[in-house]
Amino acid sequence: MVHVDYDSTLVIVSILVAVATCYAAVSMEELVFKAAYKKFEKSILVTSGLILGLAIWAMHFVGMLASHLPEGYNFDVSLTILSYLVGAIASIFAVWLTTRPTLPMPRLILGAVFMGLGISGMHYTGMLALSVEHHQMRYDPLLVICSILIAICGSGLSFLFVFKYKTAVKYRTGLKAIVAVLMALSIVGMHYTGMAATSFDESIAKVLSAAQTEQSVLLFTIIFITSLVFVAGFAVAVLEARLEQRNLQLTRINRELAAQSLHDSLTKLPNRLFLTDYAEVIFSHHRLSEQKAAFLYIDLDRFKSVNDAFGHHIGDQLLIKMANRLHDKLTPSQKLFRIGGDEFVLISENTDMNEAMQLAEEILHFIQETYLIANKEINISASLGIAMYPEHGTNVQDLLINADVAMLASKEQGRNTYTIFHSMSDQQDVRSQSKLINDLYKAVEEQQFVLFYQPKFTANYEICGVEALIRWKHPSLGLLTPQMFIEGAEKTGLIIPMGYWALEQACQQIQKWEQSNSPFYPIAVNLSALQFENKKLFCVLEKLLEKYQIQPEHLILEITESTAMHHIDSSIRTLERLRKLGIKIAIDDFGTGYSSFLYLKDLPIDELKIDRGFLTDLQPNSKEEAILESIIHLAAKLGLVVTAEGVETQQQADILTSLGCNQLQGYLLGIPVNVESLVLNQHHHFA
Repeated sequence: MVHVDYDSTLVIVSILVAVATCYAAVSMEELVFKAAYKKFEKSILVTSGLILGLAIWAMHFVGMLASHLPEGYNFDVSLTILSYLVGAIASIFAVWLTTRPTLPMPRLILGAVFMGLGISGMHYTGMLALSVEHHQMRYDPLLVICSILIAICGSGLSFLFVFKYKTAVKYRTGLKAIVAVLMALSIVGMHYTGMAATSFDESIAKVLSAAQTEQSVLLFTIIFITSLVFVAGFAVAVLEARLEQRNLQLTRINRELAAQSLHDSLTKLPNRLFLTDYAEVIFSHHRLSEQKAAFLYIDLDRFKSVNDAFGHHIGDQLLIKMANRLHDKLTPSQKLFRIGGDEFVLISENTDMNEAMQLAEEILHFIQETYLIANKEINISASLGIAMYPEHGTNVQDLLINADVAMLASKEQGRNTYTIFHSMSDQQDVRSQSKLINDLYKAVEEQQFVLFYQPKFTANYEICGVEALIRWKHPSLGLLTPQMFIEGAEKTGLIIPMGYWALEQACQQIQKWEQSNSPFYPIAVNLSALQFENKKLFCVLEKLLEKYQIQPEHLILEITESTAMHHIDSSIRTLERLRKLGIKIAIDDFGTGYSSFLYLKDLPIDELKIDRGFLTDLQPNSKEEAILESIIHLAAKLGLVVTAEGVETQQQADILTSLGCNQLQGYLLGIPVNVESLVLNQHHHFA
């Protein structure tokens, strides 16, 4: 069996015919992307496909003419027409595929396989149409498979190239020529590899010369190597397409991440970061047009109680529904942001004061409408603060702070209302309080505190202990008293670390005084309500007593009367545990509550501190004296030490002493001072 050889001139002609018809098909296909021809899309697709089918068919038969076939061969007309139809149908599908808006990898591979099989089908159907008298054709299966793979790879590479550069503006003619050559090479490579797979019996060898055989082998080798390069090119192109697809996915993910960083994950509203950028744009626009803008700070009232009563999942749903409700009411010139847990900011462009007030009333009304969540009807209100640009600030920070200050004023007025920011002293106080609370976090971290000590005296004016009082060494405001920051510390929970710091400082000081045998202990330390109910209290106290090895009775814990009465049963258990440690307990501000006497007999305490309010108008034979006498005698009957605080005049001291008060404390006898001054003053006192 021998293979067919070729006329090299006709081979080149067959390649040129394929390139020319493929170029015509690509040019026709281009019309689909032009608006003027959009209504003829289907006709253009079919025509382009028919032309491309003609390229495959014409190349095949010119290639057949290039081969030296023996006399007596002929073509079956019906099979020849069928071969063209196979190529034309595959081509129409190929043209349709490359004109789609997207070309995902599965569709590209499916299209390449379909087109490759179409080209192969056309070739082998055309070969069936060939009949040579007294001769039989045979096929090498391996080369047949290679020819089909070449057709598939070439088709895929062509599709990819067409789709990738169909919207190109520059070098369109050159790009069309490249696509035409790619298509033509896939057809040519398949044809001549398919012909190499075809062999005839020995009788054909008589018409072949040695030179022709060598020429055929050389031509086949060139075309086959070109086809292999073609296959490699398709493989590289597929890998590049996959890589580009991954890059597009990464780009999309990065865009989504960037959007998420600017939006709240729960409500999908823009967040504080977005607000900053947005506000800068608003400022630049409104500055040029001299327009006003309103900043509305919205804070939900008692939102924590919703979480406590119904659970956080219901609270989250409430935030989402409320945000959606407000968002649906916004105009194009208004934007809503979520900047915290239950805090929102609404910016309304080109809005004056009256419009801002009307908008605030509408928002309050919208928020108050009942929410139906998980078959539960939930009602909530909000407090609003309004700050105007540029009247109340020309930057984001000032406007947000001032709107927040106004919102806090709404809370003070009973909630469910709005307040416009005014540069009044009370709002300045609120603003300074907000700044102090902010500074307090750093103060706790850096321990910017110091303990002052106020001495307590017996009826004979001998020192019998001290009370530890905390002071804040503020970096810019100087030494601050508790009245300026304790409330803020309790609101933020910072009172707990501050209280434990004070306890450790007191224990450390007791240790020093015990070692030097100084007469200043016991030290009384105030315990806040939060600390009194804190689970770590006993653990911390046990560690401190162990660490500093002090006598427990030299430490007195003072709790207010209201704290002790808050949960009376729990308080009694806590006080009993504290006394088991050996620590003494004092009730501070005694007499300010309404049920103290009822429970006084049950409280495991050592000392009563009479509130300074009873001493303000204390005169001989006054009602205050009668009340104090009753308290002191009752305490004595119960075995309690009585201390009067706030003693400022000698008359007060004399009356209290005559009534049997055990201890006196106040500015008359000694003011709060640091430890060095306390020791120095006492030395002078003894001297």
